[in-house]
Amino acid sequence: MLTVYNTLPDKLLEADASQLHEILPGPSLIKLEGRGDEVLFVSVLLHGNETTGWEAVRTLLSHYEQQTLPRPLYLFIGNVAAAAQGRRCLPGQPDYNRIWKADDDLPEHQMVHEIYRELDAVDLFAAIDVHNNTGKNPHYACVNKLDERFLHIARLFSRIVVYFIRPDTVLSMAMASRCPSVTVECGLPGEAKGVTHVLEFLDACLHLTDFPENALPRQDLDLFHTVATVKVADHAQVGVADNSAFSLLPDMDKLNFHEIPAGSLFGWSKNGGSLPLQAWDEQGQEIGARYFDLHDGELITRIPFMPSMLTLDLEIIKQDCLCYLMERLSLN
Repeated sequence: MLTVYNTLPDKLLEADASQLHEILPGPSLIKLEGRGDEVLFVSVLLHGNETTGWEAVRTLLSHYEQQTLPRPLYLFIGNVAAAAQGRRCLPGQPDYNRIWKADDDLPEHQMVHEIYRELDAVDLFAAIDVHNNTGKNPHYACVNKLDERFLHIARLFSRIVVYFIRPDTVLSMAMASRCPSVTVECGLPGEAKGVTHVLEFLDACLHLTDFPENALPRQDLDLFHTVATVKVADHAQVGVADNSAFSLLPDMDKLNFHEIPAGSLFGWSKNGGSLPLQAWDEQGQEIGARYFDLHDGELITRIPFMPSMLTLDLEIIKQDCLCYLMERLSLN
């Protein structure tokens, strides 16, 4: 599935995300030379509807078109077929950010092994995976190791940093064994401020020569730990402020990165005494009853928590999850 280029394909930088399939035959790795030896690996469009990363990259590379890059850049452009339709992934496709354990025989897993072979042949400086959210969230970075190098590069993007180890099939997790890696979440697609933020961040990473030896001052970080993934139970038909068996609040994505106190309304359910939501912890245990309870058709929070990535996009909820639950994390 993978096509490898040693130069930019003609007219690539003139194409927006929906047009890339006209130039690229599918997922593509573009290897660009730069000063020095250590390679910056950047991934965009693992989800076809998350276009900010590509818009930032095409602007960045247009700037450097007539000059040498500050360091070598390996650019992976992911699901161009889904991008053509403005969708996260197409029916029958796996989620391109859930394939990186490459522990099966899907064509996408073979593609991942090809990418690993390319990356294992060079010295990697850092890896960056660029994403958008479908709900309202601040811009933030995610790391999978509490390593100072990871925190330093995350802080270059945002003082809000989220540490998680599940799902463990994401690109940043796979890259964490090879080099400092980070996922950057840059708000809703189509926002100019997101493109500018990612552009400035990527340019800073291209110019970064090494990682500071000193620990990052803890007051410079708002660090959170993802402790659970919340999914709608299979038996619960979900909707938004409608007559569905389980109905979400109409504007609940505004709750992202806000602590929700115990006793708060989180939705309405017609499923009797059966919880419409499941919460899966880092060990793969279902612990929904720790966070939620039902009272007279109302889904009520049992303990305080802080959600991230809450979305009202029903397709995304079904394909992935409703949200993640976080706790503040303190590093000594």
